[in-house]
Amino acid sequence: MFKQYDFFLLLAVVISFVTSAWFWFSGFQLEGIFTALWVPSILAFGIYFKLTVLLRKHLR
Repeated sequence: MFKQYDFFLLLAVVISFVTSAWFWFSGFQLEGIFTALWVPSILAFGIYFKLTVLLRKHLR
């Protein structure tokens, strides 16, 4: 079910989240908010490509 691509995607999300939290609690609130916006963007990007792969397999 999980492929290597999925693990890299989740790793990118975790790195973005941890970086955002580090910025926020280090006193860089604007940078933390900016980095926190990457998390849903990365997830949406991954979902889009996962669905395109599934749709391509279904249409064959």
